[in-house]
Amino acid sequence: MALPLLPGFSRRRNVSDRPGRLPPALLPCPGAAGAAPKAVPGVAGPFLPGPQVEAPLGALSSPGLSGGVKIGGENFHRSQICGYSNNVRRLFEDKPGIGGELLPGQTLKITSSVFPEAVGSSPPSWIAFDKQVLCFDAYFEEEVPEKHQELYRIRHCKIYFFLEDDTIQVTEPVVKDSGINQGTILRRGLVPLPPPHEDQFYTMYHFNINTEITLYGRKYKIIDCDLYTKNFLRKIGIKLNPPASRPDDPYTTERQKRYLESTNPFHPYERFDTLKQFLEFDGQVLGFSCVWNDPELQLSDPRELVLRYYLSDDTIDIREILPPNSGRDVVPFFLKRDKLPKNAPTAPYHPGTITNYTLLNVLGKPERNKGYYIRDVLQTGAVHQEFYKDSDLKIGAVINVWGRQILLCDCDEFTKEHYRKKYGIVDFTPIEYKTPPPPKPEKIIPPYNGFGSEEDSLSSCKSVVVQAPHKDYRQFLVKDRYGMDSFILRYAAKLITDIAVDKDRKFIISYFLSDDTISVFEYAERNSGIAGGKFLERSRIKKPGQELFKSEPSEYYQAQDLFVGARVCFHGHNFLLVDADEYTFNYMEKNANEFPMADICAVFNKLKSMTESGAKEIRKTFAVTDPEHTNVIGYDTFRNWIVSVAGGGFSEHEIMTLGRHYGIRDDSQTDLLLLLSMAQEKLKKNAFENFEQLVTVFLYNDREKCGLLPNETCRTIFKSFKLPLPDDLLETLLARFEDNQKQVDYKKFVHALNWRENQVRVFVEEKEQPKREDIWNQLPRSPPVTGIRYPPLLDDLFGKEE
Repeated sequence: MALPLLPGFSRRRNVSDRPGRLPPALLPCPGAAGAAPKAVPGVAGPFLPGPQVEAPLGALSSPGLSGGVKIGGENFHRSQICGYSNNVRRLFEDKPGIGGELLPGQTLKITSSVFPEAVGSSPPSWIAFDKQVLCFDAYFEEEVPEKHQELYRIRHCKIYFFLEDDTIQVTEPVVKDSGINQGTILRRGLVPLPPPHEDQFYTMYHFNINTEITLYGRKYKIIDCDLYTKNFLRKIGIKLNPPASRPDDPYTTERQKRYLESTNPFHPYERFDTLKQFLEFDGQVLGFSCVWNDPELQLSDPRELVLRYYLSDDTIDIREILPPNSGRDVVPFFLKRDKLPKNAPTAPYHPGTITNYTLLNVLGKPERNKGYYIRDVLQTGAVHQEFYKDSDLKIGAVINVWGRQILLCDCDEFTKEHYRKKYGIVDFTPIEYKTPPPPKPEKIIPPYNGFGSEEDSLSSCKSVVVQAPHKDYRQFLVKDRYGMDSFILRYAAKLITDIAVDKDRKFIISYFLSDDTISVFEYAERNSGIAGGKFLERSRIKKPGQELFKSEPSEYYQAQDLFVGARVCFHGHNFLLVDADEYTFNYMEKNANEFPMADICAVFNKLKSMTESGAKEIRKTFAVTDPEHTNVIGYDTFRNWIVSVAGGGFSEHEIMTLGRHYGIRDDSQTDLLLLLSMAQEKLKKNAFENFEQLVTVFLYNDREKCGLLPNETCRTIFKSFKLPLPDDLLETLLARFEDNQKQVDYKKFVHALNWRENQVRVFVEEKEQPKREDIWNQLPRSPPVTGIRYPPLLDDLFGKEE
């Protein structure tokens, strides 16, 4: 049975405690096992009833209780000698005694690491600082007692401090013919501090510029360090000293001076070093177009040549450009690559005439049958040849190519840039040397004969082998149906006729942007006597009033010809476009540069030019129209005002463009709660619950931490999570949650989709199902505009009223 704890003691278990073992000071007395515990004076617990009180250590006189422990101590463990250092198992022999107290005569040694516990990165130092070394430039003075030429010697070295284990290495650069064993002066290892701190080791905090350190009795003066070392020391809080000067060894300086004087010749040799020119200009070639008037071919055109000048070695080669059916043999080179002399051809020189050096015989009796020679520094009798350089080549210059006079007519862009930088030449006007070709005869296209299409008939006139007319595949690929974009413009139309039966007929005109074709569909109505369906097959439609049999290609209806209020004629049937669907309006407004009727800026400027003089009357008219001061008027009232002001100068589509810009949308759009309930139902059926991961990804992409992301970014993230929602529903919800800058509050949006925490329940009243003829069967509807906010319109037209 374990004794109770004294006041101030706890049952804290240290790493080295064994389960179920009490500290030695609280073990029971020998032979007391199984017996009732005896009362100990001053100790409270099950020994004696009563309150627990503290007693001094001297009051514990029971056998088995230690008297050398302070009251209030908590740690009584024995220190482990097996542990981890930088996550590596090792044996510690300098551990303290019981409870962490130092043993008699023991001093706590400071480890080589200067970082406190739990500070820095989690990996060990040999991983966190792997291959990271601090490099210092230093020098030390070495006495030379055995030579009177030098009393001391200054030796430059580099000190490397390895951050992974605080080891130091000192190396000396090898100097040629120094006579000293150079290289590694101090091998890598932990270096202790000089006495009286020899139990500690050097750390990074002991290093700084313009300071001295002592390594095993030798003093090193640190004069500078590299950029990485400077940045590292600044980051750990060390204020760097200014760099010190690097002294030179006086004996070495004097010795090098004498060596240079002894090796300097009395008559310096002339060097012919072309390696620098080769390394600097290798691969750089100047190109010229030139001509040669061959005297043997007086009736033919001049022969075209291409001259190339190699800047790496000042050589030239020439190639000939042979025209088709010239009758000449094709040769690789007109002139092989070599230096081109200016005065060629000349009489050949005798062997040995052209040399780099001229040697003279020395008069006197030769010894041992050996002759003596000296070099002619004055180059007496040397033959100097002149070769063409890049400075001799320019447009309009005539060069001598072994007796053939060649005219330089033009050059390439690299050559122009070379002469512009090196010689400052800016005039590169080419010389015309070619005879202008005769004009091509005009191709006369016969008129269309009526067989086949015009394009097919025209292709038979262009080549002997008839080929099918080429289609615009780029337009087809760009404007073919993709996703939610159909690239089909649909308009509601009616016939322009005096026949009463045909006046009420409804048509849908579809324009396909992928191939500029048009199809007409008639809406079927009950008891009308007219069968609806396809009215006109999909095809390209010519504009009326064109001659049938002509040579010029016919004009077809384009997308810009169709707009609300336009009158078109398809094969003798006149149509009036009265409306369009929402996709058509949106597409035309997005591509306003192609559709001027949907360009709000052009339409507004047109209205502003018509109403500049009547600002007061127009404001008064709108005030009378809105007696209740709601700042909103009806769309029909707004349209009638535009017609009265413009006097027929505005089309119906332009009026709709203004109405859509300043209008109020109809409230009959889909309710947001209904959309959210549909989305949550889809997510619930597919068991989608990754809402926390969604928020995490959104936060990662939100670099500015503003809670907003663009619409496209949100859509991409949802697609990456494979959100089980239809594209149209997702785009509609994102449009509802975006602001004026197309930014979406992603936290609010994800919270609205979370069917676990924010379930939306919507009760929709069942309405009477409409009749079939009332359902919109692909018939375009008017834009959902119920009213016009006229104050912004008036402010834009005439400025804000004071």
